[in-house]
Amino acid sequence: MSAPFTRARVALDAVHATDPTTVGNRPSEMIYADRLESWLLRLVPNPSPALSLAARAQHLERWVIPRSDFPMDRAGYHAWRTSVHRRQGQRAEEILVGAGVDEEVAGRVRTLVSKLAKDADGQALEDAACLVFLEYELADFAVSHPDYTREKFMGIIQRTWRKMSPAAHTLSSSIPLSAELASLVKEALSGAGSTP
Repeated sequence: MSAPFTRARVALDAVHATDPTTVGNRPSEMIYADRLESWLLRLVPNPSPALSLAARAQHLERWVIPRSDFPMDRAGYHAWRTSVHRRQGQRAEEILVGAGVDEEVAGRVRTLVSKLAKDADGQALEDAACLVFLEYELADFAVSHPDYTREKFMGIIQRTWRKMSPAAHTLSSSIPLSAELASLVKEALSGAGSTP
């Protein structure tokens, strides 16, 4: 592990530590980075430095651009996500260059974090994010949206599944879900013509 790579990780985590939202006294962003990185390493056991750093930077300062700044509809959601991804990519590149990471690697991280890489690395990050959602966020998401119908939740699960690679589909079977969520996921994927 090179000195610039190590410095970059430390710098990214220092930014994560400033997340005002905490869970069990840990910054939420740090928790997310740990979870995403853990899934990435199951998908890609020996990631490149750029992919590894991109995994660590996925939600970099996500709180800076509030969702409430955009219309609360699907178009507003997508506009918010695009703005967040663009900013996260820019910030990641700035931090990495400041830590001494090669500009080409830092630029690649920016592309990956900005969700502009339509290749194996970009898919691996998408897979890891989807797996984090299924393992850690789906249950809370359901609780926080009591107004959503079962059909709407199934649509969310189906869209998540379509983003994932076959390798991620296989890994998802290791995720422990409550009986209710497992039933919902099974129904959603059966309805989509997929195998849960």
